[in-house]
Amino acid sequence: MQRRTLNLGILAHVDAGKTTLTERLLYAAGVIDELGSVDKGTTQTDSLALERQRGITIKAAVVSFAIGETTVNLVDTPGHPDFIAEVERVLGVLDGVVLVVSAVEGVQSQTRVLMRALDRLRLPTVIFVNKIDRPGADVERVLVEIHRKLTPAAVALTAVTGEGTRGVEVARRPNDAPLEASLVEVLDEHDDTLLERYLGESGVSTCRLMEALAAQTRKAQSHPVFHGSALAGVGVDLLMAGIVELLPARSGDADGLVAGAVFKIERGPGGDRIAYLRITAGTLRVRDRVRTGPGADAKVTAIRVFEDGVTVQRPSVEAGQIAKVWGLGEVRIGDSIGSASLRPTTREFPPPTLESVVEPLDPDDRHRLRSALAQLAEQDPLIDVRQDDRRREIAISLYGEVQKEVVEATLVRDYGIEVAFHETTPIYVERPLAAGEAVEILHAESNPFLATIGLRIDPVPPGSGPGFRLEVDPRSVPLYLYKTHEAFSQRMAEYVETALTEGVHGWRVTDCGVTMTRCVYSIPDGPPSRRGPPSTAADFRKLTPIVLMQALERAGTAVCEPMARTVLEVPSDVVGAVLAALARLGATGATPSLHGDIATIETLLPTARVRDVQRQLAGLTRGEGVLESSFAGYQPVEGDPPTRARSTPNPLDLSAYLAHLAGHPVGG
Repeated sequence: MQRRTLNLGILAHVDAGKTTLTERLLYAAGVIDELGSVDKGTTQTDSLALERQRGITIKAAVVSFAIGETTVNLVDTPGHPDFIAEVERVLGVLDGVVLVVSAVEGVQSQTRVLMRALDRLRLPTVIFVNKIDRPGADVERVLVEIHRKLTPAAVALTAVTGEGTRGVEVARRPNDAPLEASLVEVLDEHDDTLLERYLGESGVSTCRLMEALAAQTRKAQSHPVFHGSALAGVGVDLLMAGIVELLPARSGDADGLVAGAVFKIERGPGGDRIAYLRITAGTLRVRDRVRTGPGADAKVTAIRVFEDGVTVQRPSVEAGQIAKVWGLGEVRIGDSIGSASLRPTTREFPPPTLESVVEPLDPDDRHRLRSALAQLAEQDPLIDVRQDDRRREIAISLYGEVQKEVVEATLVRDYGIEVAFHETTPIYVERPLAAGEAVEILHAESNPFLATIGLRIDPVPPGSGPGFRLEVDPRSVPLYLYKTHEAFSQRMAEYVETALTEGVHGWRVTDCGVTMTRCVYSIPDGPPSRRGPPSTAADFRKLTPIVLMQALERAGTAVCEPMARTVLEVPSDVVGAVLAALARLGATGATPSLHGDIATIETLLPTARVRDVQRQLAGLTRGEGVLESSFAGYQPVEGDPPTRARSTPNPLDLSAYLAHLAGHPVGG
């Protein structure tokens, strides 16, 4: 029988027990002889020193084990929201997910964020309610929360007795009428005939209902729920059986064209770049040359695959497998390998909304700090490193204070660089207010470059991001430089994207469409040339920011701040005090609703103020308040827009811009 491979993700809110579950699965599969401990820093997947020290997962880790005839490549992911970018990169390589929920804390804010992403991606998901042996565990309450906050299409396949005690037990629910009714209630949503057949004379057997559940689970339409304690090992055997029974393992097409994608980058002891790949088609072999980007390829020098808890060197890796690959040079996270990528690379989680300037305590370490941060950004593309040579400042984008602490500790531990962070501040964005258009003509006095470029910028709906398209005569494209119209369009899109990183007020410009409306290039007329030398790619690259900033200035921009949708549950008798505090912190649209002694308040709040609410909440609510928040997009700032100093000269100041391009100090 051909072995099937299941690439399985373990996702959860921080401290729900996903790393402990990973450890228990490895132990139950016979991969490890002794259980590691998160508290003691001895788990298999938390291999970084910082992870062991802090007891949290920071980087995604892969480990392999077998369940019967199925090989499981298990990916343990961070639970803390500051490291959500690491989770996002993993989602594209998974076949299925186990979402871990604590039987004590229940459905938490990060659990809801993760489930929304899994729904959007249609990723098959089973839910594991963990910690049922802990005091305060309430299985029924948590199941109600799962239905209300995560998905109505959840059905419990296990029953619990003795919850909240060391003697807790879990068993598969018997094939009886209550189970059948639960299954029909969930399955009927996607099978119009099921209820009719179930109530009819012939009926539908529990066996057929379970087959239907498996089919719907693999389509991400239904979500089976299992219970257990990862720490005590209770219920884990039933979960393992459910994983292979309900989630879609595949054998893959090993004979097709090689295709896959990079979801993680790390550096070896010698500084060599190691790419983590999920292969979706074909067979990748050592010494193969593969496409790693537009017009780029690289030669594979080594491959290691995951087997029984370790990595093993192999001459090849086949479709369906995950491997560590050497030799791919400048490959980046998210790059496709070979003929196709895994999924369209769309962002499922919000971007970082905070930034902080970082500086070395020893000024002589400034160059080393730049190099170290560049390597960290290589491993985490959402750590945007922004360098301002004029002010000798380096700023990095962040999700939160814990991430900042981890970056600081990493710089000390791995690079020997002690740093200090300045105050964390919000990252604003700019949106165009109207359409704006500009053009620079070849040989015009105002144009120092050998090209004509016309650009129009238009507002697009919030959340659409920047986009680019060509609207020029195909004959005007310099094919001798870019080979194809598609290659020219891609390069121009890159030039535009780079130029949009700093708008009129210094912030990244988003939610805009940029259209190239004119394009002319220079060619010699014949010997001797009367029109000058031919255009180069550098002419188009350097002229683009000038034209784009002219168009953007004519369009005008609004500076927008990141917002959080915040839900607070507080005692009813303190609603007035909480509403007053929210108003002082800039909350809008606060709407309380009463449910007996508890009030729920929903509001929009600048993300920079969420931590202020968290700090005040305990005092305002006698320690009984609970806060959940999620990213809610951007809203225009009222009053004078905040500005950020540009890291490079404004292209509208032509002399300063040209001096910068020439490598001379601005103003020097």
